[in-house]
Amino acid sequence: MTDILFSSWGGVVVDNRGKPEGERQPVPTLNLPLEFDKEKKIRAFVGWDGITVRDPGIDVVDLIRAYMEAVQKESCGKCTPCRVGTRVMSALLNRIAEGEGKPEDLDRLKYLGEMILKTSKCNLGQTGPRPVLDAFEYFKEQFAEAIRSKKKIPREEYRVKVTAPCESACPSHLPISRYVELIKEGRYVESLAAIREATCLAGVLGRVCVRPCEDNCRRQNVDECVSIKWLKRFVADYEIEKGIKPEVAKAPARSEKVAVIGAGPSGLTCAYYLTLKGYPVTIFERLGEPGGMSAVGIPDYRLPRDIIRYETNLVEEMGAEIRYNTQVGKDITLSKMFEQGYKAIYIAVGAQTNTPMGVEGEDKGYKGFIPGVYYLLEINLGRDPYPEGKKVVVVGGGNVAIDCVRSSFRIGKSDVNLVYRRTKKEMPADRVEIHDAEEEGVNFHYLCNPVRIIAKDGKVTGMECIRMELGEPDESGRRRPVPIKGSEFFIEADIVIPAIGQAIDLSFLEEKDGVKTTKRSTIAVQEGTFQTNREGIFSGGDCVIGPDVLVRAGGHGKKAAEKIDAYLKGLEVKESEEDRLETLVEKIKVYNKDEKIGIPGGQKRAALEMLPPESRKWTLEEVEKGFTIPVAQKEAERCLRCVRVGLFAV
Repeated sequence: MTDILFSSWGGVVVDNRGKPEGERQPVPTLNLPLEFDKEKKIRAFVGWDGITVRDPGIDVVDLIRAYMEAVQKESCGKCTPCRVGTRVMSALLNRIAEGEGKPEDLDRLKYLGEMILKTSKCNLGQTGPRPVLDAFEYFKEQFAEAIRSKKKIPREEYRVKVTAPCESACPSHLPISRYVELIKEGRYVESLAAIREATCLAGVLGRVCVRPCEDNCRRQNVDECVSIKWLKRFVADYEIEKGIKPEVAKAPARSEKVAVIGAGPSGLTCAYYLTLKGYPVTIFERLGEPGGMSAVGIPDYRLPRDIIRYETNLVEEMGAEIRYNTQVGKDITLSKMFEQGYKAIYIAVGAQTNTPMGVEGEDKGYKGFIPGVYYLLEINLGRDPYPEGKKVVVVGGGNVAIDCVRSSFRIGKSDVNLVYRRTKKEMPADRVEIHDAEEEGVNFHYLCNPVRIIAKDGKVTGMECIRMELGEPDESGRRRPVPIKGSEFFIEADIVIPAIGQAIDLSFLEEKDGVKTTKRSTIAVQEGTFQTNREGIFSGGDCVIGPDVLVRAGGHGKKAAEKIDAYLKGLEVKESEEDRLETLVEKIKVYNKDEKIGIPGGQKRAALEMLPPESRKWTLEEVEKGFTIPVAQKEAERCLRCVRVGLFAV
């Protein structure tokens, strides 16, 4: 990145000012995109880890003045150094920019900046002054000249993004630092209200989210990450236990009707935020209950059905109507929806079918051969998919595979096996779920792959497998499994369950609907807008990006609601500036796993109390208990409040 003239990012100083392009040094510590959007370039960036200037025309005095104003605005006011110090720094920088600065102001600013860095209680104060001090050191002459000349420096416009490592990693960008802080203060209802600014599924996500936020929690650089997911569950459970009625402000009613296809996480979320904006919404759902794949694809011992129903009721109380047992493409079509007066449609179907394994015998219709998605669907509807079968083999390494093996015990299967072609290290399933499956007695067969399904009289009797070894990395970055010749072996089983991946069923789309699809059997949408090629039809979640995590599907639903609102109001439908800022800070990267934080550790994260393996493995009731109030507050106190401010000159 030799187009950058100066950077102090990450403590690595690269000064290319005055050098010809061929002699400029790259900036190794920062991935700063050139473009802010299609019309604007990024001229400079100031943030938690330094200052970066690309355009020689940037006025660093005004840049730093604007940045410190943004930092001061975010100060929570709970410690004096940050609350008072940033206000004084901001006032001094404004005085210099207004042409009223004094030479001694620079010494005062430097003193204040160093004091705030060393004595602030949270990460905002511990990082906020850092680029200001860098600017004083490396752009000293610009500040001195501003004081000498007594000229007023014109204010430019900047784009400010407030973030945190956990929040930047969250696909739905929940206000994590804020809701955790509110729990710490005992303000549980307000904490849940903050969560609901970004998702209507707090109780669902508090149980089954794959928690990328925790993988980016700075607390783990000290000891262990904060239990962010379980704190979310705590406030969601608190509302239910106390019988609290949530207070939500709705916009005035609008007349434009919106149809949503699918009552899964993405559809419910989209409907919730559209109803808050005043729109009448109808959700068309093929099943007889809400939740989509989160209801029939995730076992009740992980996600109780009453939690899904409770949060669906909130969506209905906001004004959404749900028509169950309605199959789009059969009972109603997209074209018919427009004829019935719907002005916009959001397609949010989940990944409801299985990916074939490509092994001999899987297409023969053998009894006991049951794709993973259908196996879980039957169990979640209260039925044993194959009562006469007792010995189970599941093929796969993701969460669906783990759900299949753990659910097998709970419907009375005593011999349960999982076959995975790589090692445990490469398994994409949640680490916690793998650990729990091990505790419950699942037999794991790593570095194995199915070769053929073996049957007798039309019934599965077992599966022939071959042992594997890891070769060179493939396109996913994981080492490719290679068969070992002559290593075939047999696993006895009367139920074989492929769970190597899910697929999207788009058979409900008719040719006359005119909705374009991709080669991957997903719906094609315009990047950043969720618009399909057909006017008035939007789509998001799994049916756009392929099988993915629940939290991302919900995030799509909220963003799509914003785009549908713009469309119905006759405004331009485009990627919002907030979305663009989120994308930029994700590229810049907010979390540094190698950062030395320098505070005492030794505080273990709080974990949920779980039933012992031998009793929990046979029940479909929820196996984990939520946090008590003292445990939740103590866990919230472990948060380092890693709020960061980034400012872009464009």
